[in-house]
Amino acid sequence: QVQFMERGGGSVQAGASLRLSCATAGLTFSHYNMAWFRQAPGKGREFVAAVARGGTGIMYGDSALGRFRISTDDAENTVFLQMNSLNPEATAVYYCAANQWVYGQLSWQYDHWGQGTQVTVSS
Repeated sequence: QVQFMERGGGSVQAGASLRLSCATAGLTFSHYNMAWFRQAPGKGREFVAAVARGGTGIMYGDSALGRFRISTDDAENTVFLQMNSLNPEATAVYYCAANQWVYGQLSWQYDHWGQGTQVTVSS
């Protein structure tokens, strides 16, 4: 059974940083493309960042470019999202996701999802 444990969300002031983590179990981590998405109140799920299986590629959504960084610890089967210079527009529930076959930016391409962690940024 695939399980994700997301941590690191919270409430911060604009300009602060947060580091999200998503520890996985029940899958061969190196065989999976990992991604972060977010969903703000009343909006659809938005792509944030993804890392291709084996670390062969990284891509970011427009909102994350230059401020967020995705990384992995393969020994710990964990994916991270370092978020810097946060602004109120980053307020959302952040989800990690995994799929084995497609390195993409669309939520429907991902088979496995975490429960989400809330990030709230106040001005």
